[in-house]
Amino acid sequence: MKDTPIPYDIVQKVVKKSNLPSIGKASIREVKRLINEIEEASGKKFIRMEMGIPGLPSVQIGLDAQKEALDNGVSAIYPDIDGIPSLKYEMARFCKNFMDIDVQPASCIPTVGSMQAGFATFLTFQHLHKERDTTLFIDPGFPVQKQQHRILGAKFETFDVYDFRGEKLKDKLESYLSKGNIHSIIYSNPNNPSWICFTEKELKIIGDLANKYDVIVIEDLAYFGMDFRKDISTPGKPPYQVTAAKYTDNYVLFISSSKAFSYAGERLGVMVISEKLFKGQYPNLKQYFGTDNLGHAMVYGAVYALSSGTSHSAQYAMAAILKACNDGDYNLVEGMVEYRDKANAMKKMFTDNGFKIVYDKDEDQPLSDGFYFTISYPGFSGEELLAELLYYGISAISLAITGSQRLEGLRACVSLIQKEEFPELERRLKIFAENHPLQ
Repeated sequence: MKDTPIPYDIVQKVVKKSNLPSIGKASIREVKRLINEIEEASGKKFIRMEMGIPGLPSVQIGLDAQKEALDNGVSAIYPDIDGIPSLKYEMARFCKNFMDIDVQPASCIPTVGSMQAGFATFLTFQHLHKERDTTLFIDPGFPVQKQQHRILGAKFETFDVYDFRGEKLKDKLESYLSKGNIHSIIYSNPNNPSWICFTEKELKIIGDLANKYDVIVIEDLAYFGMDFRKDISTPGKPPYQVTAAKYTDNYVLFISSSKAFSYAGERLGVMVISEKLFKGQYPNLKQYFGTDNLGHAMVYGAVYALSSGTSHSAQYAMAAILKACNDGDYNLVEGMVEYRDKANAMKKMFTDNGFKIVYDKDEDQPLSDGFYFTISYPGFSGEELLAELLYYGISAISLAITGSQRLEGLRACVSLIQKEEFPELERRLKIFAENHPLQ
């Protein structure tokens, strides 16, 4: 027992009371609750890095448009399940301007965040084929998407991409796809939790194999435009947000308003389905959705059954923000660079005090600074490190719950940390390093 920023006995008492069998295997929300209880018991504020919550104000253009829509009475009217026309139109423009892909407004479907987009997609895709019943996760990934599979009773397989970057990805993917049971591949890009970003080479591999094996690529683009090594903010001009949709027509994209536009509280995302898939015929769907058309099954089967659409007024907000981006009146990248700057500063504080960055490269390029980064400390597993950092008033989540095989690591989110907290974070890290000297 050493002197620590949070008293040892208080942390011990709260942890014991929580009845969590393992802090390192606790869900993000369970970790959040535990930290809340330690803060309340100790009267001391944590450096909170466990939750991926936006830390910037909502885009004002959206707020103004939503207020106007509310004043016009939309709160009293059910929205169409497939979304308001202006949002569908602007999302199709946005995909062309910032990804250089052609999509139809009809196949841009507003959902209750990317969470619902995922649930609706998994629900639908498990019924696409009689002979193919499994999703392949390229991990690490968002833990709740696997939870959604478990709730649905849907099968999935996973692998950690850490050792399979570049050309190695092809053989690894093919070892799963060649078995004939995979209907879709899912990943996030930039990645939650590791912040790796797939390269054009890797995305072409994914797209080419999707074509070869007729599987669907599901791209979770919750952190759209946040690979800050490339400024994608000029509409209609390269560089663009990279995507496997450049290499295959078998794709579904989840584009969220939560991080890019700090509109998380309104729970709004858009599911973008390729025209080929949206019009596709899958006979096995008919017994579950009354139609063999994928687009109809997704909208009037899955989305209708789950929520019958999403917030009417928030759709006007996102439509207005997308229009401003498309017209060049709002720079989406400039609105998010604070995350990059905070990550750069915080990573240096950790590494200066003996910590290592777990996922550190995209092939041969240093990883981008952004919303998340991953850390480890020699001699600790991820579970042990998470538990030990509680005494220092620093929170994160274990990579063990994300499908990562890097069990020594933690995921840290920069969004809620204010720059005024940097001196205190640095002080606590120095105390940690003094109490755990490296050999």
